[in-house]
Amino acid sequence: MQYILALDQGTTSSRALLFDTTPSICSISQREFPQGYPHPGWVEHDAMEIYASQYAVMEEAVLKADISVQDIAAIAITNQRETTVVWNRHTGRPIAPAIVWQCRRTAARCEELKQSAMAETIRKKTGLIVDAYFSATKIEWILDHVPGARAAAEQGDLLFGTIDTWLVWKLTGGKNHVTDYTNAARTMLFNIHTLTWDEELLSLFRIPKSMMPAVQDSSSIFGYHTFHGVQIPIAGIAGDQQASLFGHTCFHPGEAKSTYGTGCFLLMNTGDRIVESRNGLLTTIAIGRNGHVQYALEGSVFVAGAAIQWLRDELQLIKTSAEASDLALTVPDTAGLYLVPAFTGLGAPYWDMFARGCLIGITRGANRAHLARAALESIAYQCLELVEAMEQDWGAPVSVLQADGGASQSQFLMQFQADLLRKCVIRPQILETTALGAAFLAGLAVGIWKDTDELVRRRRLGASFTPSMEEEARQKRVSGWKKAVSRSLSWVEQEEN
Repeated sequence: MQYILALDQGTTSSRALLFDTTPSICSISQREFPQGYPHPGWVEHDAMEIYASQYAVMEEAVLKADISVQDIAAIAITNQRETTVVWNRHTGRPIAPAIVWQCRRTAARCEELKQSAMAETIRKKTGLIVDAYFSATKIEWILDHVPGARAAAEQGDLLFGTIDTWLVWKLTGGKNHVTDYTNAARTMLFNIHTLTWDEELLSLFRIPKSMMPAVQDSSSIFGYHTFHGVQIPIAGIAGDQQASLFGHTCFHPGEAKSTYGTGCFLLMNTGDRIVESRNGLLTTIAIGRNGHVQYALEGSVFVAGAAIQWLRDELQLIKTSAEASDLALTVPDTAGLYLVPAFTGLGAPYWDMFARGCLIGITRGANRAHLARAALESIAYQCLELVEAMEQDWGAPVSVLQADGGASQSQFLMQFQADLLRKCVIRPQILETTALGAAFLAGLAVGIWKDTDELVRRRRLGASFTPSMEEEARQKRVSGWKKAVSRSLSWVEQEEN
């Protein structure tokens, strides 16, 4: 038996999963790491802590499975996207904390860009809407605010990477500075038409090209890691949402999935077509294989499962995330309560960096069960708006929605989602679809699996949810949600950022 060791480096934790060829999960290990919030709207990570936690769970996953290291055919990596690390190529040390995708510190800079002619240039070249979400303004901020950083960058001493690039650099002992097409496409610096780092955009943000990693197919050899004396190829890399799309075997145009994690991310495979959105979605790269890329439409919700973590950690209304679903089922509805979790602004289809969270419709009878239900419902409402926008851009309905991610374990949420969408929601047997997608990419690169047809045959379905809510009740709920969102928009004055 051969195995794929998949590293799933997320926003709040690092995980490692060992898959066999069936594919089944043989072991899994996870460690949370600290989150930094130095100012309102800022989010930071320590890149060295990320690597340390990721390496620790690699070791644990292999030990738990009690297998020989020689039987690991490849390492796969999937990662939180856009999060930005800048480090010194000579010392291998980051020059500043990693700026996380959720961080809004560059919102004012993005607003300035949005008012300029460059906003349309950026959208046409990268498929992205100017936003603090992406890597470009994060790199620029580090070079502008860390003493001596810009001079060091211009001398060729600094390297940039998203988390996949940072992990490969560390795992290969500094030999390989690489990324894949899916991660490159999320930087706001990569031209998705020419498949190259864009000189005009690098110049706009004053980022030396020498900082940028080489870009290659998502299913290919990125380097080798010597693990307990054995050289193992790093053979598959994809940003977490694209890896999930691949893990769901959404290989054909029109197939879509939604991942319910810290955020909520809806992706639809558009094949060879670059579909420009008219409804606030992003155009991005779905995957790169065999010298060819497929494209995707993407809708991003910044806060999904994080709203449940907020109930647990900040409000301390629940002890575990799973408790929210049980609590929600103790009440028939939210008693008119709506939570708009715009804690770090709103993503698609609004793209309002200055929106903030609001809890509205509060009455004297509202209790923690209503709030738990409102938090879960907020995830489904946000996903509904993404699906509606996607169907308009694509010109055809999404027939079925594939679902994964931690929050998809909630029976309540999945049923409510099916009710809002008025379509079937399918949850796979292996919920770790993101790690599975990365494993698929690595396995294809080293010959574990023959082709994508074999992957489709090997995929196992879990549960399906069909709509049951009456249309009048559905419309009333959706109308209330849209009204609540309107109250959260443009809450923060720009000069406060």
